[in-house]
Amino acid sequence: MELKFEALSFSSRLKRMLHVDTRRMFTMPLLYIMIAISFIIPILILVMTSMMPSTTVDPVTGIETPVETFTNTWQAIGSFPSNSNDEAAMSMSLVSMCNINMMYFGIAVLVAIFVSSDFRSGYNKNLFTVRSKKIDYVISKTIVCFIAGALMIIAFFIGSMLGGAFAGLSFDLGSLDTTNIIMCITSKVLIVLVFVPIFLVMSVAGKQRTWLSLLGGFGVGMLLFTMVPMITPLDSNIINVLLCLIGGVLFSIGIGAISNIVLKKTSLV
Repeated sequence: MELKFEALSFSSRLKRMLHVDTRRMFTMPLLYIMIAISFIIPILILVMTSMMPSTTVDPVTGIETPVETFTNTWQAIGSFPSNSNDEAAMSMSLVSMCNINMMYFGIAVLVAIFVSSDFRSGYNKNLFTVRSKKIDYVISKTIVCFIAGALMIIAFFIGSMLGGAFAGLSFDLGSLDTTNIIMCITSKVLIVLVFVPIFLVMSVAGKQRTWLSLLGGFGVGMLLFTMVPMITPLDSNIINVLLCLIGGVLFSIGIGAISNIVLKKTSLV
């Protein structure tokens, strides 16, 4: 009796890879820890900053200096549109730094630990030897890490709403409307597709060295961090959503190809 082994198609291989990665991601305590942190951080930030004094007094000169704190819940999501030079000058202030955009660095941690665990355990070596191709691995990791990152962004948004309520902050949208907020959050979720491929290529390059993956991810992430408020402002519209979607797809394809090359050209240890 002759045995025949049927070659799996790309879709079949990817489906199997997605099934494995999804199960591993959603049974991993790290994911739920990161989501919990994303949820708790905005509550702590909004409640604690609301307790800060509005001014500080220099004990020597007696001069009062205003302290910028959160005065509106939506500041945890982004800055209100303004054409003033003062607003631009405060672009690196406490309010602008401690908002939802810092979650992209949290996603870097999640991706680095998730991928490096594959190399440390020897899972990747066995995987590429007997079952999957490297491109399947890259695509699957990108999709699964995007979903996990999106959950972290959503958790931060929910935590911000609760934190604003606990701190007694205003929910006034000013000149904005609900559609702007929906578009803003959608844009921030979609731009995760830009960051995940970057963190993934750093992780496959760093392999089991999680610290190296994090250094690379944080370094490149810092270069893009200042662009996020401009691409995903609080007054976002459908154009911002489309830009984030198109940019995310292009980054996923382009940098995903680089990840595939790195896996092919380097050892798996």
